[in-house]
Amino acid sequence: MRLNLIVSFAAILLLTSCNKNKEMMNALADYNTAKESTGYHFGDKLQLPKEVTDNVESITISFMQGESSNLIIDPQFFSLGDNKVVFVIKAKNGETFNQDATINVFTKAKEKNVAYQIVAEYPHNPAHFIEGFVLEGNTVYESDGLEKESQLIKYTLGATAPSIIRKQPADIFSEGCTIVGNKVYQLTYLNKIGFVYDKNTLEKLSDFPLPNVIGEGWGLTYDGKDLVATDGSKYLYFLDVNTPSKVIKTVGVAGNTEIYEHLNELEYHKGFIYANIWHKPVIVKIDPKTGEVVERYDFTKLTSENDQGDSEHVLNGIAFKGDNMLVTGKNWAKIYEVAFK
Repeated sequence: MRLNLIVSFAAILLLTSCNKNKEMMNALADYNTAKESTGYHFGDKLQLPKEVTDNVESITISFMQGESSNLIIDPQFFSLGDNKVVFVIKAKNGETFNQDATINVFTKAKEKNVAYQIVAEYPHNPAHFIEGFVLEGNTVYESDGLEKESQLIKYTLGATAPSIIRKQPADIFSEGCTIVGNKVYQLTYLNKIGFVYDKNTLEKLSDFPLPNVIGEGWGLTYDGKDLVATDGSKYLYFLDVNTPSKVIKTVGVAGNTEIYEHLNELEYHKGFIYANIWHKPVIVKIDPKTGEVVERYDFTKLTSENDQGDSEHVLNGIAFKGDNMLVTGKNWAKIYEVAFK
């Protein structure tokens, strides 16, 4: 009889413990889901539910970069945007549980919507599926995409006929390009390779493999020290200009309530990186030190006037002429020079 009582009591304790653990994990899951939309800011502390804190011995958050137990949104471990983490929960009964979660980190300041006015228009060859766009002086360097049609060209702003054309092999899909000194660097979309050309002649000098972390080549710019690339994600990848296969650092990009995925064509200008968002008529101004989007420019009107009803004829070209921005897109017939108000 006594043995039966002991077994029954142990079963009750086990059932109670299991129920507490289940309640604790459910509460943590509900909390994580609720916080995904509102997100956190750097410096915030995770205020976990009482059902969790009352029943645990320790909580650790595991990241790709390491782990932390102080539950602070620390830029050492978190980037702006979505962060995939694992909560490692050690319960008071000695059991350990893991739970996957997404922690979204947003900026404290809201990005500013900036108005503009068109101050000049230039012709652009509408046959060109533009991927990279750079202006130096009055000379445009343009990378055009699509297999069997990819090319790197050079022309005078205002002209539609290139002065130099460098055709790509049929299997190459060209993407973003930028200038470093006397060289032009160019990415490819799925070929996992980049090219280096002589700026004056567009003769190919060399090629390089893209870093493994970059799944696809999208946009490219140069900040005076490093190459900066995008791959269609929320990340800016800073690459060693002398060894472009080497990633120096990675920065996630977000605003006050939005994670900016599909970063595409890039341009560096006076300490900031400008990026268009693929399939959106928007360009954002990014602080490259933090990934914070500080300004947005809405080019809905220009896009609707130039896409000819084709959803692939997107805004996709950013350059600077002095402090004015040049804007164009895939198969657009115009390049617009805009001044900001």
